Amino acid sequence: MKFARLARPLVAAAVVCVALSAGAAGAQDDIQHAQPLLRLEPLTIVTHHGAFRFRAEIADTPRSEEVGLMYRPPLPANRGMLFEMGPPQEADFWMKHCPTPLDMLFIDANGRIIKIARRTTPYSEAGIDSGGLITGVLELRGGRAAEIGAEVGDIVRHPYFQHG
Repeated sequence: MKFARLARPLVAAAVVCVALSAGAAGAQDDIQHAQPLLRLEPLTIVTHHGAFRFRAEIADTPRSEEVGLMYRPPLPANRGMLFEMGPPQEADFWMKHCPTPLDMLFIDANGRIIKIARRTTPYSEAGIDSGGLITGVLELRGGRAAEIGAEVGDIVRHPYFQHG
């Protein structure tokens, strides 16, 4: 998935992907382009079905946001990537180069989910907008948000968010 801060040109790509149909040479090339595992931190999504714990890689630099989870295998059930995007802003994402669907949780400064893009379309270059001002995005394996009953208004607990 690629995102753009609307106040700037397209500045970063973040993709959970591995070329599943690529040949051995293509897969080897993909591995060479993947960034190393980022810092993992605990994170909890609180829904009306309970609290669900995840370990999230933290993308908090322009480079880590740009590369994201590109060229990596699909995420395990309780893993994700949290994009710490700074001051509240609108953003657009896409799924270019990503062969597996994702759930994208768009999160405001207080950790409240304001929009969920569910099971995004692999390889799509269509924009997926944040639906408002956000400070973070949490990417999960496609379908995982539904499995835990995540809805707009639920809370993501992590030190990055203010939890007022």
